Amino acid sequence: MTSPLISLITSFTSRRIAETVTPEWTLAEVVLPPQTRRTLEQALAQVHHHSLIFDRWGLGKHHASGRGLAFNFAGPPGTGKTICAEAIAHALGKKLLVVDYAEAESMWLGQTPKNIVATFRAAVEQNAVLFFDEAAAIATRRSTGVILPHDRESNLTINVLLRELEAFNGIVIFATNLAANFDPAFKRRIRTHVLFEMPGVEERERIWRLQIHPKKTPLALDVDFRRLAERYVVSGGDIKNAVIKAAVAAAAEPGPDLSKRICQRHFECATEEVLSAQAIMQQSLFAESVFPSAGPASGWRMVEARWRTAIIMALALAGIAFVAALVAVALALLR
Repeated sequence: MTSPLISLITSFTSRRIAETVTPEWTLAEVVLPPQTRRTLEQALAQVHHHSLIFDRWGLGKHHASGRGLAFNFAGPPGTGKTICAEAIAHALGKKLLVVDYAEAESMWLGQTPKNIVATFRAAVEQNAVLFFDEAAAIATRRSTGVILPHDRESNLTINVLLRELEAFNGIVIFATNLAANFDPAFKRRIRTHVLFEMPGVEERERIWRLQIHPKKTPLALDVDFRRLAERYVVSGGDIKNAVIKAAVAAAAEPGPDLSKRICQRHFECATEEVLSAQAIMQQSLFAESVFPSAGPASGWRMVEARWRTAIIMALALAGIAFVAALVAVALALLR
């Protein structure tokens, strides 16, 4: 019988905090740079030896807390962090419990920390690997100095997450492309950091080929995946998007379906579109026009400084107006 707690946070309701995923990807199917794969295999070895170290070797008696395994998958978008989290769960024969922090975050005071606690309880009951995607949204640095209500709620959420990590004996995976924004307290609680780098030429060529169905996808004779891999330095996620765009462009051309083929020009144009979209996003989202300093704390300090300056200017103007009013009254009395 399904636990009421699991039903609460994983049911298909208007607020589905976490989703239970049955892993399909395996590590053998994931294309990774050699160093990333070695680090990932070492992380997996820690999981396999966990029982030996803490149970048979007796370290569990002296380390009642902090026995869980927390991993940080850090790297640019599209480099395979989410797929590898699924592959880790598959290798261990476990489900993957994916936390949607956008749903876990609540407008009600104190509810977000409770949602975080509920996800850990659900992971224990399901014996699942707990996965926080875009983890910088929850593990961000705690605010100091002038604390606003929102900052207090955020600090409380981080404190609860740190406490749950300390008490949790399972496996937690964080994935982020903003690891520098993590609160320093997570360094001690995260056992292994895995850097996901952009794939090299060899990896990119393999990824291009893996996106194509070997029997069903109609390719023109001029398709050269090696040339695409050498020409475009893109992530696996970018290659996936480019393949779909190329297929759409080829399918949209006039003529009978049986004669349609995906040509090299389709792949090249699609990849150019993907790169152009990235340039537009960088201009609109990452331009140094709003907050040039890194991290939300710096942004809040700038906001506070601007408000402080505005208040001082307002007080100065009020003082000038008050003096002008006194002078006007004095002149009126003298007349």
